[in-house]
Amino acid sequence: MPQLSVVIITFNEEKNIGRCLESIQDIADDVVVVDSFSTDTTESICKKYNVNFIQHNWEGYSDTKNFANAQAKFDWVLSLDADEALSEDLKRSIIKIKEEKELKTYKFNRLTNYCGSWINHCGWYPDTKIRIFDRRMTKWEGIIHEKLMINSKQDAILLNGDCLHYSYYSLEQHYQQTEKFSTLAAQNMFEKGKKVSPLKMWMSPVVKFLSDYFLKLGFLDGAAGFTICRISAYTSFLKYKKLRKLNFKK
Repeated sequence: MPQLSVVIITFNEEKNIGRCLESIQDIADDVVVVDSFSTDTTESICKKYNVNFIQHNWEGYSDTKNFANAQAKFDWVLSLDADEALSEDLKRSIIKIKEEKELKTYKFNRLTNYCGSWINHCGWYPDTKIRIFDRRMTKWEGIIHEKLMINSKQDAILLNGDCLHYSYYSLEQHYQQTEKFSTLAAQNMFEKGKKVSPLKMWMSPVVKFLSDYFLKLGFLDGAAGFTICRISAYTSFLKYKKLRKLNFKK
């Protein structure tokens, strides 16, 4: 039977990490948690489980995940975020593929819980991710939303079941992430020499809201859907506003 390492990166994830680790107990042959020196109880929670807990300085999402993959005992890796957990259907799917002679590259859908509500639209679902792969053929790249680059022509196979993503517990947390990600996005665009016109800065959030709320059926997610689409539109405005500010400082 092929063996599978589960790799997770953490920083102050005491709300989430226990649920994540509990969900992989039946499928993991090795668990690696790379922690960027959490100041909460993340470490003590992890040590209740049979994990290889490693503290390592934060190097950005991609570089930290690449370091974490290198610490795995086995070449086949299931990469999870601390705020994710496997659904029962997805666990059964992974157990089934492990019963085969060899593993392949696999992807699965991610269903997000937003402040207590499951989001099925807004462009947030199915949010399909490749998460089971051969680390020898892959590398994480990207500054904000890291992407898995695969040196293989093999198509990823979609597994049944959802990965449950517990994204935000409060509006305050969402706005904090908006500030963080819009700053990173603006800095990334600035370093690439990009500029934005006032018209695009003001029209982009309008287009973003209309697309997510109507075309991507965000209105079907009720009040939570409206809030998500509104904040996503604000994020679009904010990143371009910050980009203009960086260009004016040159």
